[in-house]
Amino acid sequence: MSSHYTVGQLIYDANIYDGMNSFWDDLDFYLHWMPKHKEARILELCCGTGRLTLPIAEAGHNITGVDYTSSMLEKARAKAVEKGVNIEFIEADMRTFDLPEKYDLIFIPFNSIHHLYRNEDLLKALASVKKHLKQGGLFILDCFNPSIQFITEGEKELKEVSKYTTEDGREVVIKEIMKYENTSQINRIDWHYFIDGEFDSIQKLDMRMFFPQELDSYLKTAGFEIIHKFGSFDEAPFDSNSMKQIFICQ
Repeated sequence: MSSHYTVGQLIYDANIYDGMNSFWDDLDFYLHWMPKHKEARILELCCGTGRLTLPIAEAGHNITGVDYTSSMLEKARAKAVEKGVNIEFIEADMRTFDLPEKYDLIFIPFNSIHHLYRNEDLLKALASVKKHLKQGGLFILDCFNPSIQFITEGEKELKEVSKYTTEDGREVVIKEIMKYENTSQINRIDWHYFIDGEFDSIQKLDMRMFFPQELDSYLKTAGFEIIHKFGSFDEAPFDSNSMKQIFICQ
């Protein structure tokens, strides 16, 4: 999103991305919050390769996916064709997207707001969401609840965080080390990629941390009412031990 902060190109390799992100613990949550009337219009921002978009469409919902990265959208479109579902995928920036429709539900899943590094980036994205939301529509957002202990432990040594085989047959191991930057609230993460047993590269994954009261305030400033705030996808109340911040807003 900015030249000062980076996300490595290999992370946006669609097969690398899909191999690492094959979990479904958030799908039932999002399906539960889909509007009950099937003609409702749904918009997913930062849809990636369609991990959530496709099963939501397969459940009969009218969903559109938006993402910033063309390689992700190319894979998402191919998956949609393979599964026989009709989904519009649009390449756009979540801060500045401008679509002709308004939506009954807009959601930003999978910690994607952590790639909005500056306050003005977040406020622009929230303003764009509000502009596209129907009167009475819902806005859902999920992200991390920052853990100082986790960040501190992550600074000490390189640790393996993922190991898998991609769809195109690559054996991938990812090892992680991080360094938190107090002035910007950026957690600067280095992912060391080993592919087919050989070191490949170090890929950056910078993530802006949003602390709970801070994010509550930004949402309210942007004109949203927080109806629910959960700490997990099973809708446990948010508290100090929650790993997630999950907002249902109107």
